[in-house]
Amino acid sequence: MDIKVLEEKKNPLLQRREVKFSVSHDLGTPSREEIKAKIAAYLNSRPELVIIERMRSEFGKRETRGYAKIYETVERLKSVEAEHIVQRNEKKKEAKKEGEAAAEAPKAEAKPAEPKK
Repeated sequence: MDIKVLEEKKNPLLQRREVKFSVSHDLGTPSREEIKAKIAAYLNSRPELVIIERMRSEFGKRETRGYAKIYETVERLKSVEAEHIVQRNEKKKEAKKEGEAAAEAPKAEAKPAEPKK
């Protein structure tokens, strides 16, 4: 997976850098977590400060283009970004654990069906 920064712009008012990027990949489209880690390493930042707003792959191409924002602090990130965007960029493993626990709870409460007479 290779990453190219197509355009980088500083936004001092919101204390962030805005980046348009392109990722070329051999297998399937990489996850947000993989791309966040690559962008953070490439631009000398921490992955928790990177928000990927959008990623778009075209059919038949092994390239994904996207738009990311890199904040200076976590506090600034949470005060500026919409809540659903922040949730989308959180780690998926935590969300899966919560989802699995919620899915298992109704199963434990379910009673076996009584046989017909």
